[in-house]
Amino acid sequence: MRFAGDCYRAHNPKWSFSPLSGDGAAIHGGRFNPRGVPALYLGLTIEGAVIEASQGFSAKLEPLTICLYEVDCEDILDLSTGEGRSAAGASLDDMACAWALDAAERRKPASWTLARSLIAAGAAGIVAPSFARGTRPDMRNLVLWKWGPDLPWRVRVHDPSGRLPKDMLSWK
Repeated sequence: MRFAGDCYRAHNPKWSFSPLSGDGAAIHGGRFNPRGVPALYLGLTIEGAVIEASQGFSAKLEPLTICLYEVDCEDILDLSTGEGRSAAGASLDDMACAWALDAAERRKPASWTLARSLIAAGAAGIVAPSFARGTRPDMRNLVLWKWGPDLPWRVRVHDPSGRLPKDMLSWK
């Protein structure tokens, strides 16, 4: 499917000079990207993006920079519905696995196996339910494995006034 719309991401302010980077996800891995695979995790709502960034610990919210992303991407699979998961051969249990614990204990997370399979089949990304603590059932994320400045996987940060820092020198 084609996903065209606005999404949000809540950043650690230190890294807000590189809002389109998936490098942190590649270094550490994430629910839907094994280590070494860049990914861009975006919330479909501002509230969802903040909950994802804080991992549900909203009582101890760290400072964040929130960015709006204008997305127009092909090759997106909607895994937020039973029909979409069935068509993609994905299970909610695999998606909701304890991926961080599995990775820490050197087990291959089921969600990483799923992600590798979808990437190999040509998917640019997925729409997925949020699994962060404190989210509502209607909160979803867009996880991208392919993105850039041009179609068919265009992602732009909305920054018309140039408020985002340009490099690490902005932080002293």
